[in-house]
Amino acid sequence: MSPILVVSVILAYFLLLVVISRWTSRGASTNTFFTGDRQSHWFLVAFGMIGTSLSGITFISVPGAVWNSGMGYFQVVLGYILGYLVIAKVLMPIYYRMNVVSIYEYLLDRFGIVSHKTGAAIFILSRTLGSAMRLYLATNVLQYFLFDPLNIPYWVTALVSITLIWVYTNKGGIKTIVITDTIQTFFLIASVILCGIIILNQLDLSIPELYERIGQTEHDGKSIRQFFFWDDPLSKSYFPKQFFGGMFLAIVMTGLDQDLMQKNLTCRNLKEAQKNVYTFTSILVVVNLIFLILGGALYVYAQEKGIELPRLTDGSINTDSVFPSLAFDDFGVVAGIFFLLGIIAASYSSSDSALAALTTGFCIDFLRFKERSDEKEKARLKRITHLGFSLIFLIIVIVTHSLQASSLITLILQLAAYTYGPLLGLFAFGIFTKRKLKDQLVPIICVLIPTLCYLLSQYSSTLLFGYQFSYEILILNGLLTFIGLWIISEKSTS
Repeated sequence: MSPILVVSVILAYFLLLVVISRWTSRGASTNTFFTGDRQSHWFLVAFGMIGTSLSGITFISVPGAVWNSGMGYFQVVLGYILGYLVIAKVLMPIYYRMNVVSIYEYLLDRFGIVSHKTGAAIFILSRTLGSAMRLYLATNVLQYFLFDPLNIPYWVTALVSITLIWVYTNKGGIKTIVITDTIQTFFLIASVILCGIIILNQLDLSIPELYERIGQTEHDGKSIRQFFFWDDPLSKSYFPKQFFGGMFLAIVMTGLDQDLMQKNLTCRNLKEAQKNVYTFTSILVVVNLIFLILGGALYVYAQEKGIELPRLTDGSINTDSVFPSLAFDDFGVVAGIFFLLGIIAASYSSSDSALAALTTGFCIDFLRFKERSDEKEKARLKRITHLGFSLIFLIIVIVTHSLQASSLITLILQLAAYTYGPLLGLFAFGIFTKRKLKDQLVPIICVLIPTLCYLLSQYSSTLLFGYQFSYEILILNGLLTFIGLWIISEKSTS
C-alpha cells in the first residue's frame, strides 16, 4: 500500500468520526459527556461494545496466538457467558437502582469515602495501562508497516493518533462514542470476513475444507485447531482454569469497569440495558470464534504459499505481526485497506471509550462533580481532565513501544487479573455481607493481596508441585481480598 493511500484512508476515516462528533455533541453538557442523557438505543450500545471489548489486541493477538496456544482462548470466551449473566442479573440492577454515574459510587454508599477512592483509583490505574497498551498495538502496526519507510519517528505517529481521538471525543463524550463505536465495530467485523474470503479464494477451499486443513496443521506436535485442554491440571491451558478465569474476567473487566458499564448505563432503563448485555454476549462469542478460525487460516495460508512469517530476535514467530504482514503484503490493496480500517476501528473504539470513562471516573469520583453547580467550572475541569489522560496515554504508549511483547493479549489479561482482584473482593463483600469495614484500612488490603498473589504466581511451580496459575489467579486474588476485608470488618449495628 502506498503511503498516500494509507494517509488518505486514515484522514477520511477520522473526518467521518469528527462529523459524527459534531452532530452528536450539539447542545451537549457535561452530563451528556458522562451519561449520554440516558437516551442510547440498546442495540446500538450492544453492537458498539463489540469493538470496545475486542480492541486491537484481540484483532491482532488472538489470531496470531493460535500458533502457540491453539484455539484454547475459546475456553475463556465460553466463561464470559456466565460472567455476563452475573453482570445482567446482579450488578446492573444495583447500578440502575442507585442511579450512579460512576459505578464506584456504590462503594461510597456501602463502605465510605476511602473505599470509594480506592476502587476508583484501581480502575484508573488498570484501565489507563491496559487501554494505552491496546492503543500502542495499533500505532505500532501503522509505524512498522507504513511510517518507518517514510522515516517518521514513532512518537509522531503516537501523538497524531491520540490527538485525533481527543478531537472527536472532547465534547460529546459517551454520547458520541456510542455512535462511533457502532461504525467502528462494523469495519472491524467486515475486515475479518473479507480476509477470510480472500484466503478461501486464494487456496480454492470451501469453509469445511479450510477447517479440516487447520486441524491438520500442527505446532509442537499439537493441532492448532485444538479448542479444549483437559489433559494436564497443572497447565495454564487446563479448561477449568480458563473457563472460570474467563467468567471472572468478564465480571471485573465489564461489570466492575467504568468504561464498559458507562455505555450500559446510557440505556433508557434496566430492561433495555439487560437486553443489550444478552445481545452483546451472543455476538461476542461468535466474533471471537471467527477470529480464532481466521488465525488458523492465516497459518494454513502461509504454509501453502511458502510465505516466511515475521520473527522475533530469538527466532520464534512474532505472532502479533502475522495478520498485519499477510494483510498488507499478500492479500491485495482492498484487503489492506479494510485491514487498516479494522485495526484502527478496533484499537480506537477501545481507546476513545477508555478516555471518556477515565475522564468520567476522575471527575465524578475525585473532583466530586455531583456536588458542583457551576456548569462553566465543570466544563473547564472536564476539559483539563480529558487532556490530562490523553497526555498520560501518550507517555505510556511511547514507553510500551520499547517492550516489544510477543503477545499482548496475554499481558493485558494478566494485568487485569492482578489489578481487578481487589475490586472483585470489594464488590463481593459489599453485596454478599452486611458487615461494616474499617474504611481507612481498605487500601492496605487492596495493595497487599495482589502483591502476595503475584509472588505466589511467580513461584507456584516450586511451591505447589508444578502448578501454574492462569487467569484463575483473579479468583484467588478476589477471594483473599474478601477474607482480608472480613478481618478488618465488624458487624453492622444498623
